[in-house]
Amino acid sequence: MQPEFWQKRWALNQIGFHQADVNPYLQRYWPQLGLKDEARVLVPLCGKSLDLVWLAGQGYRVLGVELSEKAVDDFFAEQQLTPRITERGVFKVYEAGPIALWCGDFFALTAADVADCAALYDRAALIALPPSMREQYVAHLMRIVPADCEGLLITLDYEQAQLAGPPFAVKDDEVQALLGDRWQLEVLEVRDILGESWKFLQGGVTRLDERVYRLGTAGA
Repeated sequence: MQPEFWQKRWALNQIGFHQADVNPYLQRYWPQLGLKDEARVLVPLCGKSLDLVWLAGQGYRVLGVELSEKAVDDFFAEQQLTPRITERGVFKVYEAGPIALWCGDFFALTAADVADCAALYDRAALIALPPSMREQYVAHLMRIVPADCEGLLITLDYEQAQLAGPPFAVKDDEVQALLGDRWQLEVLEVRDILGESWKFLQGGVTRLDERVYRLGTAGA
């Protein structure tokens, strides 16, 4: 799962992972976090997600991180926004209003870059990575985000042997093992979406569960 894989997917417009609407779990559960107005939200591997627009519309500042420059360019073009473009270290930073998209490798982010992020939203990052990279991703995430950072995580769970990822199956016990030492994990919803997922049905998958977690801090 090298950077070239995702660059090629975007270049060929093979982006079945992109959702055409705002994620309903985000709309349903994000308010439960009780964040302050203008809190900053970290969105790893954000693509051109409409979730970024929704978060900004709720009064939050958004820091999205995306490897593909095409995805970033497409986002601002589709939202009819003209970003200010600057350089920050190895990142090319696009900013328009409360939305900043950092184009570059997530693993190059530092604690200083995300020091003011009060929350994390992961709908597409963890499930985009194979097992070894999931461990690296979580380890890096926990190194850089502030101690009081909380958020939402959305995963997929199916029999991996039935269909190759991405998106990859991430089972509950793996989530607990990866994240449980850092966050209080609360499962907010589990839903079988197989009937809505033609790719998985066609691939022979027999069960496809979406699972939504709240990542709470000790005082949450």
